[in-house]
Amino acid sequence: MNNTLVLPLIIPLLTAVILVFLKGRIALQRWISGLSGLVNVAVAAYILYQVKTDGIQTLYMSGWVPPYGIVFVADMLATLLVLTTTIIGLFCLLYSFRSIGEERERHYYYPLFQFLLVGVSGSFLTGDIFNLFVCFEVMLISSYALIVHGGTKLQLRESLKYMLVNILSSALFVAAVAYLYGVTGALNMADLSVRVAEAGQGGILNVIAVLFMIVFALKAGLLLFFWLPGSYGAPPAAIRTIFAALLTKVGLYALLRTFTLIFYHDPSVTHSWMGWMAGATMVLGAIGAVAYRDIPRILNYNVVISVGFIAFGLVSANQDALDGAVFYLIHDMIGKALLFLLGGMIITAAGTKKLDEMGGLIKRHPYLGWMFFVTALAIAGIPPLSGFAGKLMIIRGGFAEEHYVLAAVSVASSFIVLYSLIRIFMAAFWGKERLAAAETTPARASDYRMKLLSGAGLFIIVIAMGLGAEWVYGFVAEAGQTLVQPAIYIDAVLKE
Repeated sequence: MNNTLVLPLIIPLLTAVILVFLKGRIALQRWISGLSGLVNVAVAAYILYQVKTDGIQTLYMSGWVPPYGIVFVADMLATLLVLTTTIIGLFCLLYSFRSIGEERERHYYYPLFQFLLVGVSGSFLTGDIFNLFVCFEVMLISSYALIVHGGTKLQLRESLKYMLVNILSSALFVAAVAYLYGVTGALNMADLSVRVAEAGQGGILNVIAVLFMIVFALKAGLLLFFWLPGSYGAPPAAIRTIFAALLTKVGLYALLRTFTLIFYHDPSVTHSWMGWMAGATMVLGAIGAVAYRDIPRILNYNVVISVGFIAFGLVSANQDALDGAVFYLIHDMIGKALLFLLGGMIITAAGTKKLDEMGGLIKRHPYLGWMFFVTALAIAGIPPLSGFAGKLMIIRGGFAEEHYVLAAVSVASSFIVLYSLIRIFMAAFWGKERLAAAETTPARASDYRMKLLSGAGLFIIVIAMGLGAEWVYGFVAEAGQTLVQPAIYIDAVLKE
């Protein structure tokens, strides 16, 4: 057993509790939050090292061996996602220090931020299907508070759709877990995999599998994503960033884990539906990305496209496709965080979110402009940047399974992504300079440098992932192998 597995949850949890009692001491809240973020990154990196050198790590809470009790499992997939989460959380915190505003900071912004990280990391590490629901709810309750944090009319209006969809999906989640337990008598994921295999996935188990697919597709924005563009565009840039980078990805992770570990015996039922949803999501997301001319909406529809693209990897479910899905999932978490941070900086610099009212920012903000340009190329999958390797593997896996239409849609959607982001770059940075919120005062200039620094950290990681793709693939391939061969995960959890 490895007791360090619970630290990515305990560190932000304790940090949040401490920060609740420091409501009026903004500077101290920032220092504690930043230090906590650094420690959490170091802990996640250490767990990754342990998994790479010693194999899958497990922690049986209170010593209860599976199938009894709660177990935390750090395989390569979960560990990579936890490390990515901690890195994104750290840089989003740095951005928040100079962007979120003291009024929000005084009203528990940092504790809510930390609680959200608890839910996200817990979702990745848990080996129990009911505990996955609990971690989802910790994450969602924090997001409910963050999406209305500040209380603007737009936030209050858009939060209704967001909360309605997630409350509905949570109710279905409870029902699905209850039905699954009633049929199998198990909640541990590894034990569930064994019992479903013994019973044969058919009849009622296929119905339960479809119910889980609906639940996770709703949470990922793969099904009925109409709520996502408006809801994610309502809060400030720092909150939009953490939502876009992490929340839908937890739903995608749940789909990957559930349908490669538990319900993988009869893919003709669930995977065909996921294929239709993936294709529709990419097409409709692409339409939205070109239809709007304000930055938050364009970026949010790019989130929708990426959700469909990653789901395409699960639909194909061969080694190439799943390796690509893992690689692209990690890239997309970091890339979307960077994209939304830079988008928030563009809006602040231009004084507007509308493309028709921008122009000429390249003269005052050249670093911001060229960082956005390169990030756009990476998100679109232009070689040798980080998005290319994952997209190539997913498309190659799709061809191997003869999913030619989905492969064509995914390629076309990549061109739409590139077009929509280059359109932002051209409108904001090229042309005649318009009246904008110039960073003239020393305070504003200092804020701009801090925000640019937070973006630069993620930018370096995106570049490194592209140039060092072969090194990154060494970790990704191990994660993909566990997805393709669930016995590796099962043996590691049930070994005692």
